[in-house]
Amino acid sequence: MKERDLAALVVSVPESIYYLTGLDHWGFFACHVLVIPLEGRMALACRAMERITVENQVSNADFHGHGDTEELSDYVLDILADRGLSAARLGIEKRSLFMTPRIYEMIVGGAAKAHWLDGSGIIDELRLVKSPLEQDYTRKAAATADAGTLAAIDAIRDGASDYEIAAECNRAMILAGSEYPGFGPFIRPTTRLGEEHTTWRGDFFHDGDAVFLEIGGAYRKYQAPMGRLVYVGRAPAGAERSAELAIRGMQAICDTLKPGATAGEVYQAWKDVADSAGLTDYHRHHCGYMVSIGFPPSWTGGSMVTSLQPGSDRRLQAGMTFHAHSWFTNTDVVDYFISNTVMLTESGAENLTHRTPQTLIIR
Repeated sequence: MKERDLAALVVSVPESIYYLTGLDHWGFFACHVLVIPLEGRMALACRAMERITVENQVSNADFHGHGDTEELSDYVLDILADRGLSAARLGIEKRSLFMTPRIYEMIVGGAAKAHWLDGSGIIDELRLVKSPLEQDYTRKAAATADAGTLAAIDAIRDGASDYEIAAECNRAMILAGSEYPGFGPFIRPTTRLGEEHTTWRGDFFHDGDAVFLEIGGAYRKYQAPMGRLVYVGRAPAGAERSAELAIRGMQAICDTLKPGATAGEVYQAWKDVADSAGLTDYHRHHCGYMVSIGFPPSWTGGSMVTSLQPGSDRRLQAGMTFHAHSWFTNTDVVDYFISNTVMLTESGAENLTHRTPQTLIIR
């Protein structure tokens, strides 16, 4: 904030509010606004009915609760006025899923004498590199994702429904210590493989089918996703080769994930594996992305996707965590993919979801 000469920052991304205050609940479906002055205590404006939760969980911000017939923006404007900030140089997160255009316009319009700047990304960037405690939380989340994935695989059989698989997955994850994840779990037949974000809905699996699993565990809101493709009864000819290709791709990602490397270099390492198999025309928008604190509807860390994408010059640092993908679908080879939560340490990549086999799985 000092570098940008901001007197205050207006924040509404739930992950950032949690990061700064520890507020952990489902009340974020209604917009919360945290006003962070350069000096003095923070102030949190949200629904009045959240008072008890905020008082129990938050010790470093003053609570300002609005009634359901009142405007959140009025309370934010009162906070700014009380702090003498109504005509100051202020930042506000424009890249937020939860601040509606109406709320944004009422805040900015109500403090028209202020000089407003886009404060998106200020806190997001701080959250990308995890402290030792955050790394510990992520490892615990990854252990629950492994437990859920292994249970889902065990439940797959000829005649099983995706309800059964989802139930066993969620049971195992929760008993292993997972909170509700920010996303998924995604469990679906490969007839719906291209439906990136759909999950169980009553499908039955039979001999020769494939089951798509993308499962994320969560601990203290830190997310750890992973994915596997499981064949029922038998796999098509060439599946073993595809599995080996996916494993080589994952190894290339992990070998290149080093402090100081760029996100684009990691993608290119994966793409080189695809090219070596003759898939020179096969491209993906990324081979992974960073994961962090996550509230529904995402495990990506808020209103952003920070990817291992072609050409990216983002420098990678120890403490970053990725959902790494080695994904070969709708290509000239048989469908197969694996994904893992991978943490970048000073000595390189650490696969946190290593208990579940990456090799061809047939149930």
